[in-house]
Amino acid sequence: MMAAIAKKGQYASNASRMRLEKILVYTFLTAGVFIMIVPLWWMIVSSLKTKGQFLGTQLSLAMPKNPQWINYFKRVWEMTPKLQLGIFNSAVISFSTVIVGSIVSSMAAFAYAKLRFPGKNKLFLAELATMMIPFSVIMIPQFIIYARIGWLDTWYPLMVPGMLGNVSMIFFLRQYMSGIPTSLIESARIDGAGFFRVFWTIMFPNAKPAIAAQAILWFMGVWNDYFAPSIYLNDPAKATVQVMISQLNAMYAIQTDYPLLLAASVIAMLPVLIIFMIFQKQIIASVALTGLK
Repeated sequence: MMAAIAKKGQYASNASRMRLEKILVYTFLTAGVFIMIVPLWWMIVSSLKTKGQFLGTQLSLAMPKNPQWINYFKRVWEMTPKLQLGIFNSAVISFSTVIVGSIVSSMAAFAYAKLRFPGKNKLFLAELATMMIPFSVIMIPQFIIYARIGWLDTWYPLMVPGMLGNVSMIFFLRQYMSGIPTSLIESARIDGAGFFRVFWTIMFPNAKPAIAAQAILWFMGVWNDYFAPSIYLNDPAKATVQVMISQLNAMYAIQTDYPLLLAASVIAMLPVLIIFMIFQKQIIASVALTGLK
């Protein structure tokens, strides 16, 4: 009888501890959401104000009485340099790099995961080692190389390296493809399929969820990149949206027209935000699969 009571008390204690842990976790997550949402909300609210309203109520999170939707539908598109040109440039660079680079990366991952050739593991480890080199170390050598081959002030430095593959994506897809049964490949090879056909008909379709998740994360990184375009591009007509916002900030901050700059920042953020909201399941699955692998 006493043992049953003690056991029941232990269950009650464990339940109380688990309840307390859940409360602490939800409290921590709620605080994190609040910290991340407040700056975004402030940016949206402030972009709908006039210059006078912004300077008078900078820290206010309340929606203005007369929202200046004209900032989004007219004024922001009349800015110089043209924001729409920067969005177009970023879209071309991002989609071209990610689409071509994802195909090349998935092919490299397939080779590392399922094919046999001399030095495969050593070559793979050498590629992984490049992830440990900071960009600041290779920035000057890359700049010199691109200058000598005439790539400065072009999109080539922003697109070609990515089109040749992404090491982190290759690593993730190799781990994912290693879990696909080799018997499928052997059956296709017996039927006379070549390695390229095996990749397109078996490996690529089975790895689509992982490829999509990694491509989305990669797109977000390329779209938000500011450092590389600011180094290699000088022509304003070729600038990406992030570089263009920086140029607009230098021009319009003098006029204290911060609501217009914030409206431009919100518009530049929308493509990434929309993609994240649409494909958030794939992104979460990618993080979960990375942990499992």
